[in-house]
Amino acid sequence: MSEFDGRTILVTGAGGGIGGAIVRQLIAAGADVLAAGRTAESLTEIVNETGAQPLDFDLEDEESIRGAIEGEDLYGVVNCGGYGGEIATPMETDISVFDKVMSVNARGSLLVTKYASREMVRRGLGGAIVNVSSQASLVALSGHISYGSSKAALDSITRVSALELGEYGIRVNSVNPTVVMTPMSAWYWGRPEIEGPFLEAMPLHRWATEKDIAAPVVFLLSDGAAMISGVSLPIDGGYSSR
Repeated sequence: MSEFDGRTILVTGAGGGIGGAIVRQLIAAGADVLAAGRTAESLTEIVNETGAQPLDFDLEDEESIRGAIEGEDLYGVVNCGGYGGEIATPMETDISVFDKVMSVNARGSLLVTKYASREMVRRGLGGAIVNVSSQASLVALSGHISYGSSKAALDSITRVSALELGEYGIRVNSVNPTVVMTPMSAWYWGRPEIEGPFLEAMPLHRWATEKDIAAPVVFLLSDGAAMISGVSLPIDGGYSSR
């Protein structure tokens, strides 16, 4: 019998690459997964593949989030839904893009935590929340003024939530991945003048895979991480240790 049997875990951004990998690994571990995304269409593939239960809501709409989450018997949450925004310097940044990135990555994750944690407290069985942050919150990356700021805010949300929810037996942690090389990220990170120096500076000299991110997330949700809370865990090949 798996430790995840009978445990329902909500995963936002489930239609994406990292979110989908997390859903697959949680299902394989025996969890009941609520696969969440902005639209039902974005969830069709992962739901058909894994049998996860779809749940669509808008991370920028508090009432949408509340309506979707209230009444769910949750053990855990993975805040993986996010928005990349733009590559721009502080001099060039479009503040409307900054606002959007903050709204989705920080505000949206906080709203999910707000309503999910209420259900977890109601059940009285403890649980775990994992926020998918970024190495961009730990080190300065060129062009990442908006994205890095949003993920730094998410790391702060993680620490304060760990402090506030610990008395209910709820652990809260972040994972801080490096780039996962997908077609969506290749337009920037795949450029030779960007990729070469970045990977040279990384001790492991390779990009992360979706599975590289999903496995530590599942661990942090598990009983093996029962004494870990308030941590921001780099999954960046040693880049932020420099």
